[in-house]
Amino acid sequence: MSKQTYRVCFCFRRKFKLKVAEAPPEIKALFDDYSEGGIMSPDQLQNLLIEVQGQEDTSKEDVQGIMDSLHDFKHLPIFQSRKGLNHEAFLRYLFHDLNSPLSPYNTVHHDMTAPLSHYFIYTGHNSYLTGNQLSSICSDVPVINSLQRGVRVIELDMWPNSTKDDIDVLHGRTLTTPVKLSKCLTSIKKYAFMASEYPVIITLEDHLTPDLQAKVAEMVTQTFGDLLYYPASECLAEFPSPESLKRRIIISTKPPKEYLETKIKEGKDDGSQKETKSIKKNASQKATKSVKKKDRGPQKEKEGSEDKTWGKEISDLKDELEAFDKDEPEDGDGMNEEEIEEGDHKLQQSASPEYRRLIAIQAGKQKGGIKEWIRVDPDKVRRLSLSEQELEKAIITHGQDIIRFTQRNLLRVFPKVMRVDSSNYNPLIGWMHGAQMVAFNMQGYGRSLWLMQGMFRANGGCGFVKKPDLLQNVNGPHKVFDPKANLPVKTTLKVKVYMGEGWNLDFHHTHFDIYSPPDFYTRVGIAGVPADSVMKKTKAVEDDWTPTWNEEFEFPLTVPELALLRIEVHEYDLSEMDDFGGQTCLPVTELRTGIRAVPLYNQKGEKYNSVKLLMRFKFV
Repeated sequence: MSKQTYRVCFCFRRKFKLKVAEAPPEIKALFDDYSEGGIMSPDQLQNLLIEVQGQEDTSKEDVQGIMDSLHDFKHLPIFQSRKGLNHEAFLRYLFHDLNSPLSPYNTVHHDMTAPLSHYFIYTGHNSYLTGNQLSSICSDVPVINSLQRGVRVIELDMWPNSTKDDIDVLHGRTLTTPVKLSKCLTSIKKYAFMASEYPVIITLEDHLTPDLQAKVAEMVTQTFGDLLYYPASECLAEFPSPESLKRRIIISTKPPKEYLETKIKEGKDDGSQKETKSIKKNASQKATKSVKKKDRGPQKEKEGSEDKTWGKEISDLKDELEAFDKDEPEDGDGMNEEEIEEGDHKLQQSASPEYRRLIAIQAGKQKGGIKEWIRVDPDKVRRLSLSEQELEKAIITHGQDIIRFTQRNLLRVFPKVMRVDSSNYNPLIGWMHGAQMVAFNMQGYGRSLWLMQGMFRANGGCGFVKKPDLLQNVNGPHKVFDPKANLPVKTTLKVKVYMGEGWNLDFHHTHFDIYSPPDFYTRVGIAGVPADSVMKKTKAVEDDWTPTWNEEFEFPLTVPELALLRIEVHEYDLSEMDDFGGQTCLPVTELRTGIRAVPLYNQKGEKYNSVKLLMRFKFV
């Protein structure tokens, strides 16, 4: 047993024994029940997998594959016998990647033949930005990173370059430095289907003249070639399925309109530009404090600041939102990014037919207010974009109408203008109301983004997750899901946190505490409809790199179809804010029951090499 030394002062040092991970009593008892003479035979392991782990279709070949996968440990004393697993080898198996809480084979298993509107789609916002929304560098690198993670919707904002003869991608009327559209398109073609073979949708925010639109059409056609999906008609009566669109690129934007320039419209354009500058100036000022707070270090957080990072639940927002005047437009905080730049579209005197032909998914709003925006047309489908604040306001009086709209049409929700620090919002607000494209700033990190990453670990990580039947109105034409309704409990998820390991391998021994080993505790909870959302935590285990908690929690679930299991590990610090020790979010409907090894991720969503928790999941 090795030791670690911590220096307290110049003349005094503390030594701590680095303990070897030891199975909790419940795991030892389980091994005893399924072993004989200290050895678990392949047949006994098969019985355990079927009876305890719920893997009812486990075959002898599967068991042999598990035995073979543990070959890395065969040089150790734990593998002295070829007849099976001894106690230590069994513990190593429980911590193995094959014993993950989700299927280790990462396969698509949802029905992929329904229209696109029946799926949640992994969606990015301003996908070209490397940092904040006002002054960061625009690049194809974040686009590549998103595609490699399985993101299926990429957003590009197109503007004329300085000489008006080419197209740049940038966040308009800010200090962001541009990247060439051609570079972004080339990178999308190269990386589009590395993580998933299902379609990539490119949403274009268009601020171009007709001649540059024609140039975009030429670029897109030449770059993507046969990968490009062309609709059979200008307006689709129903969206095609992800299955039928495998390895295809889809363009979505507002159809170009023909306008005539008049002095009146020029005046409106000037007003629009001034309003945009005013909004973004206010946003910049409000963002300064937020950025300064973040400069104190991403790993220092107490529960009070954690709530700010996670964001309020819908139930907490209700009273605040009802105070809005429903008949008056909101101020700059809630402005729609597509509406802000409407003046650019009015400069278009004629439309490029080649450009118009590219648009497979038409976007835009009907004239009028929210009632007109979400009016369902039985003859055609479209995409609607709302800011997070527009959605929050709309769901107060039109929540079920929005769900009806999303049963056939696509709803995209994007961060409000004031999020200049590239933070995100609670994605459940969109998902609970059927929004397929909950657009996120993928370059940041925080609890909201962890939820997004957790949702799209489902269905093999392909970027498309089938919406639950309750959102598709399968119970009849007059029954529409209400996220705020008082529903009966469908099931209860029992979660037991046994122990954790791997921090001593992935972190320096003074990373968490310069004077002693860390004091870890685990937070476990549910993100879902308001009635299901809750967080609980274990006690802190002092001075231990392999903490054992042995604590169990119960989570009654009224809508398990929309629930995500949240898991975080923190290191308790008496004098300062607690340190971050790992996190993950898991879709509840895809959890494998039994005792599982749960890998943890860093704040950016990157998987640690060694850090895992041993947990048990059970539905009752």
